[in-house]
Amino acid sequence: MNVVLDTNVLVAALRSRNGASYQILMALAENQFVNNISVPLFAEYQDVLKRTDLLPHMGTNEIDIVLDFIAQQSRHRKIFYLWRPVLKDPKDDLVLELAVESNSCIVTFNVKDFIGAEKFGVSVITPQKLLTIIREQTK
Repeated sequence: MNVVLDTNVLVAALRSRNGASYQILMALAENQFVNNISVPLFAEYQDVLKRTDLLPHMGTNEIDIVLDFIAQQSRHRKIFYLWRPVLKDPKDDLVLELAVESNSCIVTFNVKDFIGAEKFGVSVITPQKLLTIIREQTK
């Protein structure tokens, strides 16, 4: 299964080991799905995860280790077209562009932010839904 992880999923995963987002990172480590990244999305990951006080229990070096892990475990995609704006937030558009290019679904807590993605054949699911799909595929 091809996915694009929205930044909020990574933030949640690094804030708590109890939720679906953390389990998704563990599933990524076990190659249970294919995560896709682009340079603009990876830059957003870096920008957000390194914001002061967002992850006070983690230092910059620890965040870099997580980012390196994501870069190593993900399929790197190049975006050759821009048809923005489609969504309200330009940062969401870069996620949508990547999902279209990689034929992926978007995994996010903010499903409402991606209204319009269906026009491009992109489904938008929650982290909990991705875990359900992964569990069904591994049975």
